[in-house]
Amino acid sequence: MKTTFAIVVIACLQLFAADEPKSSRAYVSFEGATPVTVSPGKPTPVALRFKVKQGFHINSNQPKSELLIPTTLKLDVPTDLAAGTISYPPGKDVSFPFDPSEKLNVYSDDFTVKAKMSVAKMASTGNFTVHGQLNYQACSDNACFPPKEIPIRFDVHVQNQPGRTHGRTPQSPHIK
Repeated sequence: MKTTFAIVVIACLQLFAADEPKSSRAYVSFEGATPVTVSPGKPTPVALRFKVKQGFHINSNQPKSELLIPTTLKLDVPTDLAAGTISYPPGKDVSFPFDPSEKLNVYSDDFTVKAKMSVAKMASTGNFTVHGQLNYQACSDNACFPPKEIPIRFDVHVQNQPGRTHGRTPQSPHIK
């Protein structure tokens, strides 16, 4: 039964993709990130803001069915930086005309994903660029479209703790 359902879903996705207007292929946009400054030993949250195009919704990170594709964020961080826990907002339970008796957990309009950024103790100070992507599946009230991803990019400023200079320990004044 699941195999038959999966084949029907794949066939529908291909059919909908053929009918998808080229001008509406960008369903989600990355609106930016809060400025973030990270110091060694102090994980710092960064808020990443996204906007779903009007008239569409995307599955939340916790859709109600294993057959639905969750929205996920993947971050590729430069050496010396680390991305910790990624927190997704709760979705909204909404019913749609194709099945009014079932509610889907979705994001629409604006939503924010948070990630914790941390830095190695010996990291250099300065600005670092974090790249990543948001993976999602968009739907209208009548159809779902093939999964997509959008690139994201934001800067992280690394500052050393007071008394530290670029990973080197200051020499004692008694050593010559």
